[in-house]
Amino acid sequence: MNIHYIQHVPFEGLGSMAPWLTGNGHSIACTALWNDDPLPSLQDLDVLIIMGGPMSVYDDPLYPWLTREKTFIRQAILEQKIVIGICLGAQLLAAVLGAEVYRNQWQEIGWFPVRVAPSFAQWLQRPVAPALTVFHWHGDTFTLPPGAVNHLDSAACPHQLFTVGDRVIGIQFHPEATPAAVQDMADHEGDELSLAPYIQDRETILSPAHHQAGNRLMEEILDRLLHTPDANHVGI
Repeated sequence: MNIHYIQHVPFEGLGSMAPWLTGNGHSIACTALWNDDPLPSLQDLDVLIIMGGPMSVYDDPLYPWLTREKTFIRQAILEQKIVIGICLGAQLLAAVLGAEVYRNQWQEIGWFPVRVAPSFAQWLQRPVAPALTVFHWHGDTFTLPPGAVNHLDSAACPHQLFTVGDRVIGIQFHPEATPAAVQDMADHEGDELSLAPYIQDRETILSPAHHQAGNRLMEEILDRLLHTPDANHVGI
């Protein structure tokens, strides 16, 4: 399959997804919006992956490309592409699908558990542990889009992973995060590491203890999406 990912900042890339995708024979291309790259033709891609970034969905005055990106995401869904949104990408997906995106009560930065509903195992088509410790770096949250199913939540954030049919998934946390990716985020966004209930210190964040579990979950999600022959229709 032809995989295209949208990158909002140079330090938030595909992470653990890149070796899995290339190892399974998929081609990868990128639009670096921070570099003002043009968006591709939807005819040239099968899968759209929308990465994270420190900006917010509603920051169009600061980042004018957000407006055309949201239009592009909406069209990708309408044209039945597989669409994966991570962190900011999940918030963009939620907004395009009709949800409200807003500042959460708490920033969630670090390794925190998410609770997994039984519905996620049904969607993933394989067993999933009832709780997972994953990497977070987000301050916004969103209401659940119409027609979406929320499968994961945390103490700080009620909507951590939602799906719409078999082709669209929004993931608020970072299952793709590798040690190098977490280091990059800490180096570029370390000024957000203030004392707060759901913000860990830099030393804890840079601990490699939980990366493998998150990366394995990301691979299972990719396997589910990219090997589903007859996905359900998604309309907006």
